[in-house]
Amino acid sequence: MDWASVAGLALALAGILSGQLLEGGHVASLLQPAAGAVVLVGTCGAVLLQSGMTVFMRGVRMARWVFSPPKDNSATDSMEIMAWSATARREGLLSLERTLSSVQDPFMATALRLMVDGMDPVKMREILDIDISSYERGERQAAKIWEAAGGYAPTIGILGAVLGLIHVMENLADPAKLGSGIAVAFVATIYGVGFANLVFLPIANKLKTLISREVARREMLAEVFSGIASGDNPRVIQERLAAYR
Repeated sequence: MDWASVAGLALALAGILSGQLLEGGHVASLLQPAAGAVVLVGTCGAVLLQSGMTVFMRGVRMARWVFSPPKDNSATDSMEIMAWSATARREGLLSLERTLSSVQDPFMATALRLMVDGMDPVKMREILDIDISSYERGERQAAKIWEAAGGYAPTIGILGAVLGLIHVMENLADPAKLGSGIAVAFVATIYGVGFANLVFLPIANKLKTLISREVARREMLAEVFSGIASGDNPRVIQERLAAYR
């Protein structure tokens, strides 16, 4: 669990609620289901229209990384790679075939398979680079749904405010209904701006950081595995691993 993300979200919400209370307001006045429906459902619809169902669902599933990011196994990977490099140096690349079944990481398994198959190091690096580019393009496209949501939410919040004011104008003759209409109008704007800047955009930026970290790891692996396939000394491989870390 990434407790910094949990604390950040809690702190942001606490700041808004405490400000409301210090001004003499009530927390209940910020709870407007109609405004929430306009902003959240409207934003989801706009993002879905832009991205399509497959990308949208992939981006929604990625949101769990904000609070439970993928483990950083760089230290363990480095130890395994050093062992493989020494084995390949002593016994040849074909000796690594017995390790294929125990490798859980798909990218590392692909690189090992290419080495065992005797792929030319230059061609192998090209294939791995294409794999990295495809991964990065797909992940960033999915992460962009949160950035898009951060762009649409404030505008849809203004739309909700206008709808609330229309409701107010329709009930000018009934003062009892004016309060709820005005509340929805202002709270919809708060929801739009609040969700955009406290939830959607931070999630987008956090996902971009995590994707960049994974891309850097894969680039390191591609460089190192190409070196092993070229017959580089294990000491050279170790220095490359240290430079990337």
